[in-house]
Amino acid sequence: MILPKAPRLTPEQLAEVTDLVAEFGCKIQPILGTIRAIYAIVGDERDELMINRLEGLPYIDRIDRIQSPFKLMDRRSDLANGRLRLGGITLGEDLLVIAGQCTIDPKNPRYFHETAHAVKEAGANALRGGVWKPRTNPYAFQGDVRSLEILREASRQTGLPAVTEVMELEHLNLALDAGVPVLQIGARNALNYSLLRQVGRAIAGRLDVSVLLKRSIHMGTLNEFISAAEYIVSFGNPNVLLCPRGTQPGLDGYRNHPDESITPLLKEKTWAPVIVDPSHSVGKAAYVPACSLAAVAYGADGLVIESHVSPAHGIGDDPKQAVTPAALAELIRQARALHALRRPQPAAVPQR
Repeated sequence: MILPKAPRLTPEQLAEVTDLVAEFGCKIQPILGTIRAIYAIVGDERDELMINRLEGLPYIDRIDRIQSPFKLMDRRSDLANGRLRLGGITLGEDLLVIAGQCTIDPKNPRYFHETAHAVKEAGANALRGGVWKPRTNPYAFQGDVRSLEILREASRQTGLPAVTEVMELEHLNLALDAGVPVLQIGARNALNYSLLRQVGRAIAGRLDVSVLLKRSIHMGTLNEFISAAEYIVSFGNPNVLLCPRGTQPGLDGYRNHPDESITPLLKEKTWAPVIVDPSHSVGKAAYVPACSLAAVAYGADGLVIESHVSPAHGIGDDPKQAVTPAALAELIRQARALHALRRPQPAAVPQR
């Protein structure tokens, strides 16, 4: 990847670089960060003559060659120097908590609005709410587009950024038109490369939009998980969050096989923030607090937790795995205290 001396290449400089790499069968993909841009060489970047010519340009600082299956997501990438802010939280510094209902009931919007205010009061930074839902049973409730307006209104009332899952191009376009700032790609679509490309293309250059990418449901390897994120980032938007959420086959007593322990392994490979979903990992409200604290202990940058003011009146997964706002508040208190303990402490100043 190409790192210019200035924060951005000028249009004339970008045109020159683009023409140069085209001579070697490559293309340039700009990745625009909040502070600076980097320029990924798409194609076989190993040609020494091409690299030498690029390094000879007066406005180029250096060329980084990363031999990795995921060049942009690799922790050695210059993208590691960026920081994503969401809900007033800087990822990597403070613990991000996303909370809300699994599924928004379009017939009872009051429950979602009450939940939104309650999770904000509990300390959440962002609001989750399922508009469209993937279901194993084709006759189960699949979601309703009317719920998108309920989500948007709750986000407006609370000031919390909204998070919702998209499963196809129509969902993607509707969510973006509604101003949803965080798009979730669920476990069943985590390896749907056509959808990942569509999402990446739709949000290219839009630094006001992020993607919460869940790990695939059938024990996807770490490289497979990170490479799925590369599909999105390769179009130019680095705002991706990796979300372990439990895998199959399940563990007796839990909904899935909890996988928060992969957090430090992910951090050895990639710069992307890790946001763990304990609700889907364990699938039972009583186990969610312990799983949340385990995730933070492993180094998670955030949590996405299902919560409902009246879980028994919820639909989807809420009746069995949503915690109450009171339980959420205590969970957040403990999780943030643990996160603070794990934060590197400044070196002690020697006493004179």
